[in-house]
Amino acid sequence: MSAEQPRPVRVFVNAVGVDVPSGASVLDAIRSWNADEAVAVTRGDRVVTDGRGLPIGSDVRVSAGSIFRLVPARKRAGASDGGPDAADGSDDS
Repeated sequence: MSAEQPRPVRVFVNAVGVDVPSGASVLDAIRSWNADEAVAVTRGDRVVTDGRGLPIGSDVRVSAGSIFRLVPARKRAGASDGGPDAADGSDDS
């Protein structure tokens, strides 16, 4: 390894160790682990959490030993999907 090449760092995604270049993002680490899951994160189907279970942005830079877990994204009912706050167009007056 030459002095010019950055040393890889080991991080953990869903309990699997992956080596990524220093300065890599969380999404880069996920992509190294599983490209399909990286796509799910970018689509909003998965949320990334840190080792404490707190959500973390996929653009955050990793540090050696970081732990990331992917969990299903919970969709909230709202006005746009016909949830309880949606207007039904009726006039109850």
